Amino acid sequence: SKLIFLAVLLSVLLHSAWAQDKANVKFGDVSEKHFVNKIYPIDSNASAVVIADIGSSRIEGNNKGGFSLVYKHFKRVHILNKNGYDIANVSISLYSDGDDEEELDKLRAVTYNLENGKVAETKLDVKSNVFKDKISKNLVVRKFTFPNVKEGSIIEYEYSITSDYLTNLQPWEFQGAYPRLWSEYNLSLPAFFGYVFITQGSKNYDINQTEQRRESFQVLDTRGVGASERFSFQAEVTDNRWVMKNVPALKEESYTSTIDNHIAKIEFQLSELRPPAYVYRKIMGTWNQLTENLMKSEYFGEQISKDNSWLKDIVSPVVNASDSKEAKAKKIFAYVRDNFTCTSHDRRSMDQSLKNLTKTKNGNVAEMNLLLTAMLKYLDIEADPVILSTRSHGYTFPLYPILSKFNYTICRAIIDGKTYFLDASDPHIGFGRLPVRCYNGHARVVNKAADAIGLSSDQVTETKTTSIFLINDNKGNLIGSLQQTPGYYESLNLRDRIKEKGEEQLQKDIKKAFGADIVISNFGVDSLNKYDYELGIHYDFDIKDEKEDIMY
Repeated sequence: SKLIFLAVLLSVLLHSAWAQDKANVKFGDVSEKHFVNKIYPIDSNASAVVIADIGSSRIEGNNKGGFSLVYKHFKRVHILNKNGYDIANVSISLYSDGDDEEELDKLRAVTYNLENGKVAETKLDVKSNVFKDKISKNLVVRKFTFPNVKEGSIIEYEYSITSDYLTNLQPWEFQGAYPRLWSEYNLSLPAFFGYVFITQGSKNYDINQTEQRRESFQVLDTRGVGASERFSFQAEVTDNRWVMKNVPALKEESYTSTIDNHIAKIEFQLSELRPPAYVYRKIMGTWNQLTENLMKSEYFGEQISKDNSWLKDIVSPVVNASDSKEAKAKKIFAYVRDNFTCTSHDRRSMDQSLKNLTKTKNGNVAEMNLLLTAMLKYLDIEADPVILSTRSHGYTFPLYPILSKFNYTICRAIIDGKTYFLDASDPHIGFGRLPVRCYNGHARVVNKAADAIGLSSDQVTETKTTSIFLINDNKGNLIGSLQQTPGYYESLNLRDRIKEKGEEQLQKDIKKAFGADIVISNFGVDSLNKYDYELGIHYDFDIKDEKEDIMY
């Protein structure tokens, strides 16, 4: 009997261990018991909780003579109150080369509600309610919103993506704006592909498993005019499995960069092609190779390195021959900033030629700053483009030359031994200043040396000075005057506000901030159009009916 008891106990323990090893969640398996929790121990204030988020990627042979990435994604969420409704809006990003795009398949989504003690399903009409949004030449987003979402709803979806773009091995985020009870990613990687694994975050994996096996691969080439060719071979495959349990939420906060810089996640970058499927080839090169390719690119460096004698007609009226190099650079910078409109602050390269930009006067951030670079070079001023990633786009990795991590181009000029970083895309920015969005760590100069640059947020400091003179008048009211010099970046924001809403609205905002009945007179803003300097704000005020001995 003791042996039977031990056998039963061992069976229970093994079952318990197995249960902890699996998410135990299946699409469509939602019953009344899943609605019991109104609050989850992981976060009693959570508006929604991700019950399970599970993804997998594998590589298989296709009928185009090569290989495809197959990605599958399943997610279930319990929405607890109205503040969690935003998680019911889903966007799926697909890469496009302009002609073909990654294929979204087998999408299904269901909302479950508990009505009269029974589970009621509302299925998404995929054909009618999934919308396509073309973000750029290379990015398409499929969007949908779950139907019939209420407080207490459970929503779940799954889909697959088939991609012929082997550089687009799907990353995985274990953490996000809502807590996750179970987050899992599985990757089956054949030995003939080499990928760099890039991990981020402070939370350790609860499960981190690696297993080796052999798999048969078949590649069919149907693109020729004759009979199809079929290739079959076996290769070693590594199955990777990563699981994190009870992952806390991480939300955006003031003065921080995007949460993508901080959440627990794993990313991949194709680095090598190997036998038996390929002759060995290194894919990921060096920083020097990356910048060299950019310098030769038709939509980047070629535009500023070739003979740009046509710039003479544009540059000559702007500068004087007797100007110093610094004076010329300042005039050219102001010309580009004040005469061109930036249409996008999320571009690394050009969509039009520099000549065309000078005609349209509208261009993205890369186009404007590459034009600035070309004009400075024409004047024999040392200038090079710099690629970086903005704070909202995420960090770049100094060790890995991954071009897709960069989304922004500025200009570096060196004049009389002094270095200036320039961004002419902001209409109110001063010479030698960069918008705050540019201070996101590692950046690269696009030249032969591929110089690394650190644009740390610690470099951005602000000092604000406020002077107040305050007395009681003969009626017992408080009267006085104020003089204020905001910091440079606060001045930049105020210039934008004044440009958009006018000085009168700024006065109204100041009166509202006083929290008392106040009359403002002799209001003025100095240096409004002198973008290299901080603003000066000054006004007189009269606080009516203020009789307190102490004023805060």
